[in-house]
Amino acid sequence: MRLPVALALLALALPARAADPCEELPKPSVTVKRLETPLALNTTYSYRSLTNLGAARARPGQQVLGLTRGNATARFASNTPSIVDGGKRWECASPQIVLSYGFSPLTVYVAREFPPGSCAHKEIHEHEMRHVQAYLKHQADIEKTVADTLNARFATGAPWRGAAGEVTARLQDELNERWLPYVQRELRKVEAAQAVIDSDEEYERVANACAGEIAKRLRGSK
Repeated sequence: MRLPVALALLALALPARAADPCEELPKPSVTVKRLETPLALNTTYSYRSLTNLGAARARPGQQVLGLTRGNATARFASNTPSIVDGGKRWECASPQIVLSYGFSPLTVYVAREFPPGSCAHKEIHEHEMRHVQAYLKHQADIEKTVADTLNARFATGAPWRGAAGEVTARLQDELNERWLPYVQRELRKVEAAQAVIDSDEEYERVANACAGEIAKRLRGSK
């Protein structure tokens, strides 16, 4: 009967494990949000001006009758609650990161030679709306990949630890130098889908639509 008593006394004599103050912090987290950008329509440019604006995408010799432009946009916001030890030598911090991304601004241009209400405007605008849908679909398609990648890096379940005053600066540098370029690269992959829409066949279809109205207007403006 003495052995269990001795073991109990020994257990009581062991020092209690000191609580880790860093465990009071929330777990690191990542939130990913798609930007909700209103779509703008611009009909102030001539087709010659749009051809210059869209020169990088247009095939040689083609006139740009309409254009859709979406600027790849990504921005991080972070709130990093932290605990600094009494001697101000070290700190632990828990990054709470929010990524907002998408295409902003998003603008559809239709050449002013084809005014709203005309068959030509309708055909050109409908073509450009296919580009808009490609932007929005791509924005949605990459959400899981981007979220999974960022969560694997930051949502580790444990706070960051380091010298006092360094954690927040280290986090900001990493977001700016590594993760902003990463998200922007993922957004720019939309160009592959945009190129498929602007096929030679689609260009010919639009140019010859409306009983030749578009082609006649182009010949008449030369």
